[in-house]
Amino acid sequence: MFSLTVNSPKPLSLSTPFLPTHPHYPTPSIIHKPNGPNLNSRTITSLMMPPSSGERRQPQYSTSPPQQQQHLYQPFRPPPSPLPPKFRNLDTNSKLEVLINRLGLWYEYAPLIPSLTSEGFISSTLEEITGITGVEQNRLVVGAQVRETLIEANLDQETLSFFDSGGAELLYEIRLLSARQRADAAKFMVRNGFDAKQANELARAMKDFPRRRVDYGWDKFNGDSPGDCLAFLFYRLAIEHAAAGAEELRMVAMEKALEVVESESARTLLVDVVEGKGVEKESVIDDVAMVPLVRMKLGEVAESSVVIVLPVCKAESREMEVEAAPWECGGVGDFGVVEAEKDWRRWVVLPGWQPIAGLERGGVAVSFKSGKFLPWREKRKYKEEPVLVVADRGRKEVTMDDGFYLVLGGGNGSGDETLKVESGSTLKEMGVEKSLGMVLLVVRPPRWEDEDTQLIDDE
Repeated sequence: MFSLTVNSPKPLSLSTPFLPTHPHYPTPSIIHKPNGPNLNSRTITSLMMPPSSGERRQPQYSTSPPQQQQHLYQPFRPPPSPLPPKFRNLDTNSKLEVLINRLGLWYEYAPLIPSLTSEGFISSTLEEITGITGVEQNRLVVGAQVRETLIEANLDQETLSFFDSGGAELLYEIRLLSARQRADAAKFMVRNGFDAKQANELARAMKDFPRRRVDYGWDKFNGDSPGDCLAFLFYRLAIEHAAAGAEELRMVAMEKALEVVESESARTLLVDVVEGKGVEKESVIDDVAMVPLVRMKLGEVAESSVVIVLPVCKAESREMEVEAAPWECGGVGDFGVVEAEKDWRRWVVLPGWQPIAGLERGGVAVSFKSGKFLPWREKRKYKEEPVLVVADRGRKEVTMDDGFYLVLGGGNGSGDETLKVESGSTLKEMGVEKSLGMVLLVVRPPRWEDEDTQLIDDE
């Protein structure tokens, strides 16, 4: 055992040698060479906690009363997780011994890590002593916490025992799901023998499914079914491959979707697509009177297998910039270097969402400083957010009453007209037959503080 005095400005000290008999880790007390002192040796206290710059002795004067004990700042450490009964009475050396030798099941010794952290150990120290890396420490702790939520959800013992060996990696991947979703995902992973990579795909699919309500075929899949959520992810991936002309990859994605799908309605849709009875639609604009309004997720572009590169115009530059923007750009050569028909200063890369996946020529993104120029009611906090309006300049004719179009409006002839979005019915009432382009998509920026915010049904 060793003792720490956290409120004293005196240096930390060891009362006994640390792990004196362990064959794999040397005694960390100060060691002296036969011919002289070892100036490079360190005590365990220096490994555990970096010295604080504020740890100084207060000067004492014989003429003044003794000063009160200095209270040193200590960083916040979360309370340790409850320890299993057999580990609760262990001293610090014994806890480290358990981690070094992995004594017990992973979820039993995982709570020892936060317990040691609360005693002053840092991640790098534990890695040096036990051989468990910082990444693995985090995975063990989080995995054990997820396992506790599965127990609280009354998950059957047979399914729970599947994670006794190497289960930390699997449970870590479903950490972002709700308690109910974790239980459903755990059962699905056990039935299908998933590894960590497949578990990550499943968690991502379940988390992402509610955000995709504007995608074609979304209503055929059951959001409460892990298999349907994963099948929908593969289905969307197949559509992206189809838009890119990668037929072989499209079929691989469709086969994966059919392997995991659970509901009959979703299976019927997938079978019809594979047999050619149905067509994966590039956009829902032609059939549904709505404009998809999406909020980008952090890192979503990096995760997309197909992306769209569009020239960007400022709304305040009016119609001149929209008409002058390049109409076409694409990848050329072995490396897919992007080339445009003319030079342009501003570009944006968006995921290959269905409404814009088939956009080959004439696409343009118009940046608005706020959502005040959108023709629908929104919450005030959303009105103040900047938005990108993606339009197809190849479809300028105002033909659909329920469609939305990019036009030059306002100003009452004063020359202060600005770009705005108007519905087809409103433009027809005004006698407008041509626009700058049909609106395909409205994009909001990602939000750090509330990534899980869902759009309301009206949007």
